Amino acid sequence: MPKVKKKPMRMCVGCQEMKPKKELIRIVRTPENTIEIDPTGKKNGRGAYICSQQDCLDKAMKGKRLEKALKHSVGSDVYEKLKQELSKINE
Repeated sequence: MPKVKKKPMRMCVGCQEMKPKKELIRIVRTPENTIEIDPTGKKNGRGAYICSQQDCLDKAMKGKRLEKALKHSVGSDVYEKLKQELSKINE
């Protein structure tokens, strides 16, 4: 009987639900203290995950959940990049 491989689960900072890692977008605070979107999911640094839903991004912005998860202030330019990324995914 073959072993069943576990899927890594991560929590969305917006809706607070556990989802498979592959379905989420990773935002990373690099060791240089820059905030970037990590499409590969392998960059060094502290990561936070968010769903591809606009509602989750709105909740994360309103409650400053992304800033709390990354332990760093997040600029409006990062939120704009995330909005653009979400619009590409949801098309």
